[in-house]
Amino acid sequence: MIILGDHKGIFIPGLDAFRAASTRFKGLRLIHTHLNGEDLSPEDLTDLSHLRLDMIGALQVHEDGSPGKLFWAHLIPENPQGAYWLIHDPQEPYRLNLNFISFIAALEDEFARRQKIRRIDAAEKAILVRVEKNPLAPAEASLEELRQLAVTCGVEVFDTQIQYRPQPDPRYLVGRGKLSDIDLRATQIGANLLIFDHELTPAQVRSIGDFTGLKILDRTQVILDIFARRAHSREGKIQVELAQLKYLLPRLMHKDTSLSRLAGGIGGVGPGETKLEIDRRRIRERIQRLEKDLKAIAKSRGQRRGRREKSGLPVISIVGYTNAGKSTLLNTLTQSAVLAEDKLFATLDTKSARLRFPRDTEAIITDTVGFIRNLPKELFSAFRATLDELQEADLLLHIIDVSSSQFEEQITAVESILGELEIVNKPGIRVFNKADRFPDKELLATLCRRFDAVAVSARDKKTLFGLLEKIEAALPNTNFSGRGNYVNE
Repeated sequence: MIILGDHKGIFIPGLDAFRAASTRFKGLRLIHTHLNGEDLSPEDLTDLSHLRLDMIGALQVHEDGSPGKLFWAHLIPENPQGAYWLIHDPQEPYRLNLNFISFIAALEDEFARRQKIRRIDAAEKAILVRVEKNPLAPAEASLEELRQLAVTCGVEVFDTQIQYRPQPDPRYLVGRGKLSDIDLRATQIGANLLIFDHELTPAQVRSIGDFTGLKILDRTQVILDIFARRAHSREGKIQVELAQLKYLLPRLMHKDTSLSRLAGGIGGVGPGETKLEIDRRRIRERIQRLEKDLKAIAKSRGQRRGRREKSGLPVISIVGYTNAGKSTLLNTLTQSAVLAEDKLFATLDTKSARLRFPRDTEAIITDTVGFIRNLPKELFSAFRATLDELQEADLLLHIIDVSSSQFEEQITAVESILGELEIVNKPGIRVFNKADRFPDKELLATLCRRFDAVAVSARDKKTLFGLLEKIEAALPNTNFSGRGNYVNE
């Protein structure tokens, strides 16, 4: 392929027809001329990495048209020095004694061998990216939470990248140079996905994707994917689909500008709606149908709540950060069999059961969807009907994973969401769960006094008697005898 440029540079056409794989190069060598005798430029090395070329070469050209030295470089596998390419000493072309086909095949084999050291059975292999303005902020902890979210989605996390800068870049979020380094890192380790610990704008997704050629996701998309996987009830599926459509609507775009007619003949003049407009209209219609279905479900939920009120049983609602142990506590207290896993958002569907206290009194206890910091507004809106159930609770049990180094931030996140629901003044009990994982018992006792909390281990019934006594003392109308251990709804 011969390309003519000018003194500023050359324009490389699309190379989509050439091969592309994480362990193989494009199958192309780019050799171009430098008229001023300069060596490889940063632009040359950027082309080498972004296009995954076999080699980049710059050939000097003398005033009489004769060739000078060849400056050349190629990509190299992951290495302790953190280098992305190897720049060779310049030589006259006739002095190069190299079987390049054999050389590049061996280099690709080395890339493949290094990448096999990592787990590559997952279809999605990601690098997590975060931009932080405050150097003292717990950026690593935030990325660790994102890593857990990604793993829950079945993504293999290969690396994490943090950039500290005064303000995020409006186009790429990270700086252009940093994004180039991340792209090179992805090439070396075989990553095919970038997940940002932020909510990206549609323009940023497009710009970053065009720059790197990788699949781009943000934190909200990861959470929405988890909810889509975990929803099992009809209500949960409707809520998740509604949240996904509300997130998708402003981000919908088509590169195809072809027009689609709605009707032909008389009255059908004009181009009609574009494919994009049709998709947007259909999404809006689907959103309206889902919202109508949710209203019907909310009405049915209200009827069930009315029956509970007639029974005279007080209602306890369990709230807390995701993976704090809410479902495990419900299972232990009521002998239920709600799914409980050591994963973020293991359960989404609300579960209720009847709880019997030691004094032979009863109450209804309800498990709710877990909270998370910066809960996507689309999810908050879609799950509003479910969360509004907390309004009817007589008591809130705030379950806190005290073994987490970020438990104070998690308390703040949960109470912030409760504030948005306008139920911060409702009676509540803080419960420090996973006390068995907290080695310093004296410090745990101090934290319990500081936060007015009860320390328990949700898996151990023996640790729950103090909590049951505190719940019974805080609840109204528990001075009667009930029948049965629990009733699932």
